Amino acid sequence: MTDLRLRESDEIQGDILAGFKKDHVTLLFLKFEDAPKARAWLKALTPRIATTRQVATFNAAFSAARRASGGDDPGSLKAVWTGISFTYAGLAELSGREPYEDAPVGGTLEAFKDGSAKRAGALGDTGDNSPDNWLFGNGRTQPVHAVLTVAADTAQDLQAAVSEQRDAAAQARIVIVFQQNAATLLGTRRGKEHFGFKDGVSEPGVRGFDRPSATDPDEVEGHPGTRIVPAGEFVVGEEPAPGSGTGLPDWARNGSFQVVRRLAQDVPGWWAQVGVQLKILKQAKAVPPEATTEWLAARLVGRWRSGAPVCKHPGADVPFDPSASNDNDFGFRDDPDGLVTPLFSHLRKTSPRDGLRERPGEPPLEARLLDGRRIMRRGAPYGQPFDPASEGPGGPDDPRGLLFVCYQADITTQFEFIQTAWIDETNFPPGRAPHEPGGDPMVGLDCPVSYESRAADGSRQVTPLSFKQFVRTEGSVYAFAPSLSLLRGLGDGTLAPQAPAAGQQPGGGAPQQGTGTPQTGAGLPDGGQQPARPPAQVVDEFLAVPDAQTPGGVGEFWVFRQGRYRRISVAGGTHDDALLKPDGALTGWDALQGVARVDAVLPIPGRQRVGGRSRYWFFHTVGGKQVYRGVSIADGVAHTDTLDHADRGLGRWGSLAGVAQVDAFLPVPDLQGVGGKSWYWVFHSTGGRQVYRLISVNDSGLHMDALERSDRELTAWVSLEGVTRVDSFLAVPDRQRVGGRSEFWVFHQDRYRRISVADGSGHPDRLEQADRGSGGWTSLA
Repeated sequence: MTDLRLRESDEIQGDILAGFKKDHVTLLFLKFEDAPKARAWLKALTPRIATTRQVATFNAAFSAARRASGGDDPGSLKAVWTGISFTYAGLAELSGREPYEDAPVGGTLEAFKDGSAKRAGALGDTGDNSPDNWLFGNGRTQPVHAVLTVAADTAQDLQAAVSEQRDAAAQARIVIVFQQNAATLLGTRRGKEHFGFKDGVSEPGVRGFDRPSATDPDEVEGHPGTRIVPAGEFVVGEEPAPGSGTGLPDWARNGSFQVVRRLAQDVPGWWAQVGVQLKILKQAKAVPPEATTEWLAARLVGRWRSGAPVCKHPGADVPFDPSASNDNDFGFRDDPDGLVTPLFSHLRKTSPRDGLRERPGEPPLEARLLDGRRIMRRGAPYGQPFDPASEGPGGPDDPRGLLFVCYQADITTQFEFIQTAWIDETNFPPGRAPHEPGGDPMVGLDCPVSYESRAADGSRQVTPLSFKQFVRTEGSVYAFAPSLSLLRGLGDGTLAPQAPAAGQQPGGGAPQQGTGTPQTGAGLPDGGQQPARPPAQVVDEFLAVPDAQTPGGVGEFWVFRQGRYRRISVAGGTHDDALLKPDGALTGWDALQGVARVDAVLPIPGRQRVGGRSRYWFFHTVGGKQVYRGVSIADGVAHTDTLDHADRGLGRWGSLAGVAQVDAFLPVPDLQGVGGKSWYWVFHSTGGRQVYRLISVNDSGLHMDALERSDRELTAWVSLEGVTRVDSFLAVPDRQRVGGRSEFWVFHQDRYRRISVADGSGHPDRLEQADRGSGGWTSLA
């Protein structure tokens, strides 16, 4: 069965994978003046944010209606889509804290925190392109905290929606730093950018979203040549291409980093220089005598105006052939020297396909090895058109250009790499000195290029050309488009993702009631009313202090959260909780040196309080891969801990085959130490969602493990309705196997609920208490 689960996602914003694909779009660059009011604004906005499921469903219906009408847009199908992203400063404003600390040098977290203005020099944004001249995101005037995208099929619908958003922003004391409008060009220019070339033809497919071809599973069905790229290149938390990095914060899951750039285009200037360079080539007899500016411009781009690839149609454009104008079924393997499609062409600079050789004479790299460099582009032209080949309403000096928007999971290895190592790098493709290919003459910096051709005698001929930059950066922002659950969390002032409120459908319905409202219990997880406290962080794991568990009395626990730990107590009966020892670093444990964060802990069955020590398996992540180690803890006041064995891979567990990330263990209450083994439900993440399986572990010897039942969806648990990811379980101290039922607190994001599981066949579960904010625990605030 084909995996298309991402099409049904109500977590991923709709523009990332499905694409809004509207004729009219406005971006509002926002600054928050009052954080509480901004959070209230976001809570009201979140149900209106378009999800992937909504946009993909609409787009499929629109395409089907267009086919049925012979290619005309169906006037009866209309929608207005809204998306939201935040800069690093914007996330900090909403959450009241730094989104993360100690970003790795050179990584995407550093780039996101720096922002576009700080990294402008490395990206070639100097001189006329420098932040000093930007209209937004310049790092000097009004900061940008958020980018609100509104897209519609008609100008009237867009204007109404934008007016509504402007009014809502004003009421929330949100300043509109800049408004950028963009729209599809009309008539024969439809689908093209201002230089006159068709845009958006080469976007990749996405695994789990696009249906693969029956003849080639690496290509999109009905779109030969369109590669299907791993979804993790665009959505954080999904499986990326081999070699791509992970290790981003948990709150980033199901989100995507967004780059927004306003790129002004000097259309007359660009076309004028094409004519000048054509004369040089004709004088050198490097091009056919009949070559025109259109002929040369197509080679600078790699496609003709219609979108038809030059490599398939070297002589002339085929504007009336739709199959040619949408053609991606080609490569450059047979043109290693760029004699048909120049090595410096925009098409080869931004996506070399199968024609990239690390050194001349070597075989080209396989196209799949470049999957980690792909980006998802969602741009649109702005301003009135001007085209020297036809009349137009706009004058030559009118402001016009491209609103460039792209999504990726890693800013540095995707957008920044393409811009600096490919587009602007004169020695790319490498190894062709002394005649380096040069930069991208369509969108790159001032640069020489080497036009390669064959002389009359068949020898290699290189004609140097010099192109000026006619695309100017006028604004730039690095932002992050969060998941819907994180938007709900941000609305309550926390970076912890949050499930929809009871009775609300994801992506729609009434505004959320979140953890910013008063919580229950005067220090009691299950008690009465109390004043509101700040939301708690996500709880990664609880671990019972082995010799501090009194049946019916007070139990003590270590709580692991975000690379730190604290010690708390929970009383039987009343369930009063208290903080016994404040947060400390994991480095305080001898056995946890090198552990950045505890993912899950499993007490080793049959090895609890044996000879005054209790033994555990600690699961944690190193370099994007989860491992586990053996740890023992001694009874006594000091609870001395010891590393029993160093990190090992999950491959040693037969029962965890196919598991990439263990999130939580839940012991089956009446199957502990029965028949020489203990049973557990294992909650783990796979493909961007959490599932669970049933395993068993022998109580002695080598502790052999076995898979008792394969993965099932969380929806199989009645008590977990609405939960997308369980972070940890805590057994209610005095409610284990009482009357044939055992009760547990289930912590998910910054909320918790209480459930019960019955002994016996099927282990039926039920919800005992609905979600509450974990900030209601005195010990966790």
